[in-house]
This record gives sequence, C-alpha cells and structure tokens, in this order.
Amino acid sequence: MPRFGSLRSGLLIALSTVLLGFTATASAGSGVNSSSSSTTATLGEALAASTPEQKALSAHLRAKGAVFYGAWWCPACFQQKNLFGKEGGNALPYVECDKTDAGRSRCMAAQIRAFPTWDLAGKERREGVQTIEELRVWSGFSGAAKPSQP
Repeated sequence: MPRFGSLRSGLLIALSTVLLGFTATASAGSGVNSSSSSTTATLGEALAASTPEQKALSAHLRAKGAVFYGAWWCPACFQQKNLFGKEGGNALPYVECDKTDAGRSRCMAAQIRAFPTWDLAGKERREGVQTIEELRVWSGFSGAAKPSQP
C-alpha cells in the first residue's frame, strides 16, 4: 500500500508541474500582454486612464534614466504600474526580471532583491511600491504639481 501512495503522489506532482508549465507557456504567448507600445506589457493593463501628472512623471522617470525592475507574476508590480494609469504605466522604464534569460541576467547583475525595485543613478535604491509623491520627490520631478488640499 505505501508504494501505491508514493506512486500516486509522484504522478500528481508530475501532472501539476506539466499543467503549470503549460499554463505559463500559454499565457506568455497569448498576445494578451504583448502590446508593442507598452514597456510593461507583461504586467497587464492598468485599470484607468492616466492623468497629465501621471504621464508627465512617467516621461520624467524615463528621461532621467530611472529603471523599474519587476516580474510578471508580482502583484505589487502591477499595483505600482496601476498608480500611473494606462498610458503612464505603459511608458514606464520597466525591466522584466523573470520572463527571459536576458531579463533574469540583467536583474541578477543589478542585484535586484525585491519587486518592485526602482533605481536611479545618484539616488538611493527604492524597494517596494512607491507612491506617486514618493517618486516625484525621489526623482526631482517639479512639473505638474500635486493640487493642494484644503
């Protein structure tokens, strides 16, 4: 009886592995996230349209040379992208760390330990989801000031 139980467990593990591999392969090639206009296509589409400030901050981060490191399976990375809205999120300076060997190598070389991670030359590395305001201050963004609250 113990042999049958271990054989069954082994078969279940093998079947699960095959199904997970198939699911990952199917979703990678499905075209759902392969928009050529998005630098963050693997993270999915942001939920709302971008405000002018979100678009301007995204462009500023790109122009300054900031890099947003993330992974396609990371909910916090999607949350980070979503803070920029559709257009701003799609234009972020994003590096996918877990879809290709080249991306994995780039992230290993950059010593990425957590997702999301933000890097900008001359600034302290930021790990975890950053608010729009935190990224504005961190990157020295002075345009499209946040409206004052009463």
